Amino acid sequence: MNSNNTPSSSAGGPGSAAAAADSTTPPTTRNSKRPKYSRFTQQELPACKPILTPKWVISAFMLVTVIFIPIGVASLFASHDVVEIIDRYETDCIPEDSRKDKVAYIQSSGDKTCNRILNVTKHMKHPIYVYYQLDNYYQNHRRYVKSRSDQQLRDRDSENDTSACKPEDKTANGLPIVPCGLIAWSLFNDTYSFSRNNQNLSVNKHGISWKSDRDHKFGKDVFPKNFQNGTLIGGKHLNESIALSEQEDLIVWMRTAALPTFRKLYGKIEVDLVAGDVINVTLQNNYNTYSFNGKKKLVLSTTSWLGGKNDFLGIAYLTVGGLCFFLAMVFTIIYLVKPRRLGDPSYLSWNRNPGGH
Repeated sequence: MNSNNTPSSSAGGPGSAAAAADSTTPPTTRNSKRPKYSRFTQQELPACKPILTPKWVISAFMLVTVIFIPIGVASLFASHDVVEIIDRYETDCIPEDSRKDKVAYIQSSGDKTCNRILNVTKHMKHPIYVYYQLDNYYQNHRRYVKSRSDQQLRDRDSENDTSACKPEDKTANGLPIVPCGLIAWSLFNDTYSFSRNNQNLSVNKHGISWKSDRDHKFGKDVFPKNFQNGTLIGGKHLNESIALSEQEDLIVWMRTAALPTFRKLYGKIEVDLVAGDVINVTLQNNYNTYSFNGKKKLVLSTTSWLGGKNDFLGIAYLTVGGLCFFLAMVFTIIYLVKPRRLGDPSYLSWNRNPGGH
């Protein structure tokens, strides 16, 4: 056999040229979109994977029941310990001959003094908080909420920053109003004075606003200017010699309410009231809630460790605790009457005959 007929590895030709090219050209790498391997991204970190067995579910519901029901009962008792006296007066404080046109009466310049009598039926420990409550008053209206200038309230040099306060931004002469805006312009201006057994009950109006508001939102060198000088008066006048940081009625009012029924703190009575006391209230019925069918109420209230009188929190805890107890009992009955072996494959869907065949 002729060895010359056998192809040599060193012989030339297309195959040998391609092989030579492959040996000299570096291999091309593909741009892979596969992310870098990580135990975190691949969810391979150690984790707790509890199996919700009937015993665990029933125990969890019972634990919630044991915690929530006592809290709900304690919250209800705390709420019921709060003593409140509520007096609605917007209609009773208008003379009978003026009740056909309440708006005209409240806009008149006559004397609007009204005397009310409050009977104390249960001992009230001090401090007793005096609130005014307004119903059907939407302080959360978008245009109303935005009608203020926080920069002007805080900084004396920004008294001309009234761009967001229209229409209560400037006077007819073009002078800036301080404080500007509809919120300040509509400041509540009913006043209350109290007496017991012909002795005056003083109302402390210091410290009724948030300290953060007094220190950071209202300037100590900012004073009212050109306020309530127009033809249409919205509410209370402000003393131009007192800085805004000390006018706490304004500070309380400027923290707008989220709901149409709200209470705002007027002051504090710092003596106890005993059952049987008769409180005489002399109030000035100045604030116009009659244009929008609003209601006005005077509220005297004590507090508890949870705050004011509010049954919602206690009822919510009792509802959740009672519902968990009911579910725990239902699951217990099902577990005892019709038990099921944990991990039984006969309950899997592919082990059942479709259509009953």
